[in-house]
Amino acid sequence: MNNAFPYDLVLASASPRRKELLEQMGFEFKVEVVDADETPDGQLAVEQLPAWLAKKKAGLIPFIAENTLVIAADTLVILDNRILGKPGNPREAEEMLKSLSGTSHQVITGVCLRRPHGQTVFSETTYVHFSEITEDEIIHYIQHFKPFDKAGGYGIQEWIGLRFVNKIVGSYTNVVGLPTERLYAELKKMANHPQISGKG
Repeated sequence: MNNAFPYDLVLASASPRRKELLEQMGFEFKVEVVDADETPDGQLAVEQLPAWLAKKKAGLIPFIAENTLVIAADTLVILDNRILGKPGNPREAEEMLKSLSGTSHQVITGVCLRRPHGQTVFSETTYVHFSEITEDEIIHYIQHFKPFDKAGGYGIQEWIGLRFVNKIVGSYTNVVGLPTERLYAELKKMANHPQISGKG
């Protein structure tokens, strides 16, 4: 698809997981790190925040050339309508993982595809269920994997996900940080119709 794709891709993210997923999809792209204020808009429902934040991140790229398309994304872990962000220290990570143990939660990733003359914004939701995790197992994970850069304090592709995630409904890569199937479908639309007006 790269040879026929009418845009140069820019990933507006510092996430190594999003970078890896986009590489595994077979795309060539540049990375531009943006630093967005992620303070939630209190007027929005929590389910709307990931798309709002993705759109905000995409807007921080100051200049977009005519043949450039910016990909920005934001992932939130939501438990009982409460956002579990990135833990600031081991204690916060432990509290988050204790709250996730034996329960189901939502992982929502918002994506903004910004072009010079429009943008497409969407979000994907995956439901994740953890089996019971003991306190010792939680402490082991935090000490060895230090998940302080991950929403909800865990990486589904790591030790804890392999051992304790017993069910997901929806996109697996969405939990990693980028809903690759939906992203590819949206990019294909743009490849076939470069002047598509977008939704945002």
